[in-house]
Amino acid sequence: MKSNKDEKSLGILVVDDERSVRDSLRKWFVESGYNADSAADAKEALNKLQKGGWDIVFLDIRLPGMDGMELQKRIKDLSPNTIIIMITAYASVDTAVQSLKEGAYDYITKPVDPNYLIHLVNKIAQQRLLISENIQLKERIQELYEVDQIVGESSSMLKVFELIKAVAPTDTSVMIRGESGTGKELIARAIHSSSPRRFHPIITVNCGGLTEGLLESEFFGHEKGAFTGALYRRKGKFEMGDGGTIFLDEVGNIGVKTQMDLLRVLETKQFTRVGGNEVIQVDFRLICATNRDLELAVKEGDFREDLYYRLNVFSISIPPLRERRGDIPLLAEHFLKRLTSSMSKQIYGFTPESMELLKKYDWPGNVREMKNAIERAIVVGKGNYITVGDLPIPASLKISPEDRSLEALEKAHIFNMLEEMGWNITHAAETLKIDRSTLYSKIEKYGLRK
Repeated sequence: MKSNKDEKSLGILVVDDERSVRDSLRKWFVESGYNADSAADAKEALNKLQKGGWDIVFLDIRLPGMDGMELQKRIKDLSPNTIIIMITAYASVDTAVQSLKEGAYDYITKPVDPNYLIHLVNKIAQQRLLISENIQLKERIQELYEVDQIVGESSSMLKVFELIKAVAPTDTSVMIRGESGTGKELIARAIHSSSPRRFHPIITVNCGGLTEGLLESEFFGHEKGAFTGALYRRKGKFEMGDGGTIFLDEVGNIGVKTQMDLLRVLETKQFTRVGGNEVIQVDFRLICATNRDLELAVKEGDFREDLYYRLNVFSISIPPLRERRGDIPLLAEHFLKRLTSSMSKQIYGFTPESMELLKKYDWPGNVREMKNAIERAIVVGKGNYITVGDLPIPASLKISPEDRSLEALEKAHIFNMLEEMGWNITHAAETLKIDRSTLYSKIEKYGLRK
């Protein structure tokens, strides 16, 4: 017998009261590299099945005590996904057929034909592999299209969710506005993944990171020899995104010439590669994002008014994190769970002081900055909870001006003195008229950092 690598992962149990049958079958499977074992009766078989790991059971219909038909029912209750193949003598084929009606996969007759056995196991292995790949594919698709990665319960974010739900099923162009780091691309992916185009690609172009010449080639592609260095034909993003979604990030940075070219494509759904003559027809949905005031850019003549109206059909504004502080604990726990899992660290949460600091900080870099801060805190943290000292937030912000307690005043005074002395512990201790060890204790107590 021969088997491939995928087939060898199958676990096979042979249940037969005839020692010669079960031993020969088990030997064939073991020699072929399978994980195979045998049992002489129902009791022994159930004991082994309860431990798991069996994909296929070759089951004799006639067994002492509990017969094969009854054992088949018990196996189905115990392990519904296990494949059962009945072993029968010629005289009991009718019973074997009945077992098929009860859920058996197939039956083989004695004496067993090794060639048919090989065919049967190969067939099962291929089917199980296809099922496994299908499940993995569905899980991967679901993972890629998860919208619940966008975290928030504030009224402003609930409004964003409603807008995503409303616009996603359509082909309407969407303009996503928001400060840097608010998650504009995540919103774009959520719209795409909830749309009829979700099984086609979403292609992202960062318009702010390319010169006008490079952006033209990025959009439309080019033919071999179109310019110096064009050694081969290259498809552009518009061509690659046919059937799917094009996401133009920082669309407000596109130059005037490229704006005109983009407008033409949006109107005709046609273009030619740079240096080419072939007209290429495309069908894509456009989503764009910007943190620029496009209305002002239109007034100043930096952005075409007709293109602006083409892009701004449906607008979604993402609020900065400082305007939805109620979402900060949710986001913090979300990032902590994801990052600790990927980094294999046991951190269970945040101290009350560190969570309070997260909520008070303005987060100029928004969600992206917060994620990076928590990732850094996980790396440097030495305990099971994130502390104030673990967070890479400017130390001056760790002192709350609203807190008028003696402890808060001491904390602020020590911090200001350390700053004044350039964090020279000896000089700061002398000025504060305390010894160095006391100062170190105060620094640790208040979680002060440069």
